[in-house]
Amino acid sequence: MRLFITILSAFLLVACASYSGRGLKPDESQLEDVLRIMGNPAMRWQDSDGSQQLAYPRGIHTFMVHIGSDGKMQHIENVMGMKTFARIRPDMTKSQVLRILGPSEPSATANFKARDELVWEWRYCDEWNEPARFDVLFDGSKEVVRSTMSLTESQMGLCGGEGRCICAHAK
Repeated sequence: MRLFITILSAFLLVACASYSGRGLKPDESQLEDVLRIMGNPAMRWQDSDGSQQLAYPRGIHTFMVHIGSDGKMQHIENVMGMKTFARIRPDMTKSQVLRILGPSEPSATANFKARDELVWEWRYCDEWNEPARFDVLFDGSKEVVRSTMSLTESQMGLCGGEGRCICAHAK
């Protein structure tokens, strides 16, 4: 019974966390509000001026929350989109990519030893409301970006018999 209550409590705590930070207000909400509403981030960066960036991967979305040096939330953005993907450039380090996109799913990481290549993949919803995958291909030895690519799941043959998958954007 005690184990059941512990599991149920953990589930309810996670269920209470806001998916996209809805209700948080720029220049009003504090870091504590973000943590209470969205939960603990998957990654956190602290800048020398005291500002912070928090990463919240949520399936096909990754929300980056920017906290000013005053402890107030500046803005939240979903970074899973072509505008952000265009910021990934050859010779960027893994750390630089993580700071822009947040972590990929561990199951979406592949290492191709024969090509000396490491691939990180993020799933997202493209502009046409179709699930897609964005890949960053790293030089395995130098650990810097070689190139990127993006394919829809229908192009990858992952949509079954229908031929086109549909996803929904969180508001």
